[in-house]
Amino acid sequence: MIEFCLAVFFLLITPGPGVLSTAGVGAAFGFRAGLSFVAGLFVGGAATMLMVITGLSAIMLALPLLRTVLLIASICYLCYLAWRIATAGTRIGFKAAERPLGFRSAFTMQFINPKAYVVATTLFSGFAFMPDAPVREVVIKLILFNAIWIPVHLIWLRLGVTLGSLNLGPNTQQKINIAMAGAMLIVVGIAALGIY
Repeated sequence: MIEFCLAVFFLLITPGPGVLSTAGVGAAFGFRAGLSFVAGLFVGGAATMLMVITGLSAIMLALPLLRTVLLIASICYLCYLAWRIATAGTRIGFKAAERPLGFRSAFTMQFINPKAYVVATTLFSGFAFMPDAPVREVVIKLILFNAIWIPVHLIWLRLGVTLGSLNLGPNTQQKINIAMAGAMLIVVGIAALGIY
C-alpha cells in the first residue's frame, strides 16, 4: 500500500496537462476560478478512472480507428493548450482569454488527457495489495488516490496564483511560460507513447 501511495504522489506531482492547466488558470484568473477548473478535473478524472477500472477504455482503445482518432484529438488539444501557455507573452497563464477555462473545459479535457489513462491503468492494474478482495482494494485505492490528488492539485493551483501575483520581469515570465508548455508537451508525448 505504501508503494501505491508513493506511485500516486510521484505520478501526480509531475507536470501534466491537468496540473499545468490548473497552474495556468490560477495564474491568469485567480484561486476561485481555479477551484472551478479543479472541480471539473476531479469529476472528469473520476469518470476516466471508472472507464479504466471497468475495462471500457480498454475496449475503446482496442479499436484501431477509434484509438487513432482519440489520440490525434488528444494531442492536438493538449498541444493547443501548451501553445496558449507558451505564447502568453509577459503574462503567466493563458493569453487573451476573457474568461477562465471552467468546469466543463476541465471535465472534457480529462477524457482526452493521455496521462489520465496511463496513470489510472498503472495504478489500478498494478500495485496489488489485496489479491483476495479486489473490489475492496479498488475502493481503498480510490480513497487513497483522491486523498493525494486533491492536495496536489490545490498546491499547483496555489503555485499558479502565486506566480501570477509576482511582479516578475517579462523575460522571466516568458521563460516560465515556455518551461510549463515544454513540460506539458513532454508528458503528453510520453503518455501518448504509453497508450499507443
